[in-house]
Amino acid sequence: MRVFPIPLLFAWTSAFVPPDPRGHHTTRLEMSDVGDLLYQEQENILIRRGELEEELLAENSSPLEANVVKIRGAGKSGGFGGGGSKTSPAALKAEGKAHAKVLKKDGVVRIDKVLSSDQADTMREYVLSLREKSLEEIKSGKVQSLQRFANVLLRKDRCDLTLPLGQDDVIANSLNEVLRESAAGQTIKALLGKGSILYELSCLISDPGSHRQNLHPDTPHFVGSEAVLYTCFIALQDVRLNMGPTTWLPGTHTAEAHEAFQDGNSSSEGGESKKDELIRTAPSVLGLLPKGCCAIFDSRLLHCGTSNKSENDSRALFYFSFKGKKVGYPGNPASIRPEIERTQITMEDLEEDLASYSKGKGHPMIDQIGKSLR
Repeated sequence: MRVFPIPLLFAWTSAFVPPDPRGHHTTRLEMSDVGDLLYQEQENILIRRGELEEELLAENSSPLEANVVKIRGAGKSGGFGGGGSKTSPAALKAEGKAHAKVLKKDGVVRIDKVLSSDQADTMREYVLSLREKSLEEIKSGKVQSLQRFANVLLRKDRCDLTLPLGQDDVIANSLNEVLRESAAGQTIKALLGKGSILYELSCLISDPGSHRQNLHPDTPHFVGSEAVLYTCFIALQDVRLNMGPTTWLPGTHTAEAHEAFQDGNSSSEGGESKKDELIRTAPSVLGLLPKGCCAIFDSRLLHCGTSNKSENDSRALFYFSFKGKKVGYPGNPASIRPEIERTQITMEDLEEDLASYSKGKGHPMIDQIGKSLR
């Protein structure tokens, strides 16, 4: 997830190394050293651009507020884990439609308490441990980096850790709470309809010292099309201002906003580019999400991760994306394990599997995927 055009330049330049007189493709620096230098140069450019964008947004930003929905006759029913305290499916569906209306208009919506506090703690501990295990596997040569981490620019103190399915119950339990026991799943279904496909399953982790990203959409705006992808970010801890919360620019998932954003050269009447004018004048919201809360956003919406300025608090966001059933390549590589991507899991298949597990019958599809993971 979150791959920008600039690495294409990096990939081309770092791959070309002229031969020396002895016929060996080497220079005074090893190819990896040259690549690292080029990458660092490009990152420095992006860091400076991020600082400028932070200044442009400074006076027009506010926290992303929760969308509070009251459903008449919202009953309760038993659910995963028992206790009879879960919101009824009918109420969740009605709530999801209300959230979807806001999401379609603004491009982002916050829904509170989609993951219980205890499960968020368990999930956070799990992903941080998985990151360390993955780094050890890569260092030992057991796996390649792309088998555990998706590409991400400004990689210093930031990673995009792809998640497995079927190797334990932590991720399945979390998906069950978010998709079946909260309105998050119903919100996505209200927008994408039946047959939407799980496109991403990962965790973004930014550590203290991570730099601010540049504003970007995850997918382009295809002329005349509806949204192709919706992403759900779930906070695994309270996200404070100094921990690098995500910034979104509501309303910038439109063709007009994308046209202005891509015009970084033409000047407006004030002498600044149309892109910078858009950033300066558009309202922005910060993802100061309490633990267990989520933000769902249209992949075309302009957004970025900000810098983590805390002393020792990593910010972990468990996330997944669903794309429309008729959508091919949406314009951005998926942050997901290849074995899961090949399965082409639909929302309904995933819900059915999780429902089976909640009844003590196991989750056959997820278990089968787990057997294929490396």
